[in-house]
Amino acid sequence: MPADLAVIGLGHHGLPLAQAATAAGIDTIGYDTDPRPAAELAAGRSPVDGSLTAPEIRRMLSGSFRPTTDPAELGRVRTAVLCAPTSLGPDRTLDLTAVTGAARALAARLRPHTTVLLESPVPPGTTEGLLRETLEAGSGLRAGRDFHLAYSPGRLDPGSRTPGYAGTPKVIGGLTPACTESAAAFYGRLTDKVVRARGPREAETVKLLETNFRHVNIALVNEMAVLCHELGVDLWDVIRCAETKPFGFQAFRPGPGVGGHGVPVDTVGAHRPLRLVELAGQVNERMPQYVVQRAATLLNEHGKSARGARILLLGITYKPDLPDRQGSPADEIARRLMDLGAAVSYHDPHVPDWRVRDLPVPRADSLYEAAAHADLTVLLQHHRTYDLQGLSVKAQLLLDTRGATPAGAAHRL
Repeated sequence: MPADLAVIGLGHHGLPLAQAATAAGIDTIGYDTDPRPAAELAAGRSPVDGSLTAPEIRRMLSGSFRPTTDPAELGRVRTAVLCAPTSLGPDRTLDLTAVTGAARALAARLRPHTTVLLESPVPPGTTEGLLRETLEAGSGLRAGRDFHLAYSPGRLDPGSRTPGYAGTPKVIGGLTPACTESAAAFYGRLTDKVVRARGPREAETVKLLETNFRHVNIALVNEMAVLCHELGVDLWDVIRCAETKPFGFQAFRPGPGVGGHGVPVDTVGAHRPLRLVELAGQVNERMPQYVVQRAATLLNEHGKSARGARILLLGITYKPDLPDRQGSPADEIARRLMDLGAAVSYHDPHVPDWRVRDLPVPRADSLYEAAAHADLTVLLQHHRTYDLQGLSVKAQLLLDTRGATPAGAAHRL
């Protein structure tokens, strides 16, 4: 049965789009070059942590969404959106292997007049370069003449209900003005506002700027956290006061590391590196080590050694109230503590099992009992189920890396 839309890539980028399209009544198929995500969705399960709940998947399946493992169905849609994942390679440039695979799968079945959109994070120039070449070579069609081609950066805030998909403006940049307008017509069915960029390179660079903005500002406040600790200054009070300024300031808060799916890119192809982003990456990558250093110092100040210490880690996901552990600093922190000889356990209401170095980490069943038994409790993620006031009373020592505990109730990052 033909569909209006094909979402290619059923991960963190593709699933929110498929959900929004289904809610808007658009007949949608979901396809992935790996058949497992489609099979998981067909069975009513989310293929990735922290994306869709089982009730949300059931609503999609009972509506206009259909997962498929048949690539032939890609040739029966009016619009195809590539949402394949990208990650940093060894040379710190984005690995486009999955994007290329998705493009080849579509190219072999691409029909004239189809609108092809790319949402994956990619280096500027990918849409009119690698993607265009792959689609044209595999289909025999010409972008901008036989089919429309455009880029729109994915704007993902996992777990957030506001502003939601409809309330988040979509930036689009087409290969030609007609391509831009075709993309605008599609996204106009899903969002309240469409923003037209000059072209695909500008739209691609929007994603680069937005991701790097987050990482650079987190790096700044992480450096401030280290400095303020050395100065004996309460950084959390500094931020509270600073964010009252109605212009020229946006509040970011420090933490044990930077997780998430948006990776900072400090090198774009053969172009010059983004020095500030490179430095920000170095600062943020040091935070797990700094947390372990603070933990060891706290234990030492209370007459205990990290070797043999019982350390409880609270919240091992990268974002509160979600099971998603993408990029979470908890793994590195646990490894470093283990290297010091500490006995590490954890508690997280969203993660039933956790393995570090292929070994299971003991999970605490009773939070208060585990905190009372541990020599040190470290809050890595503030899930709303945690009663931090009560926890601060029960814990022998509490290190709060999120600034979430009441003032004076714990040692803050």
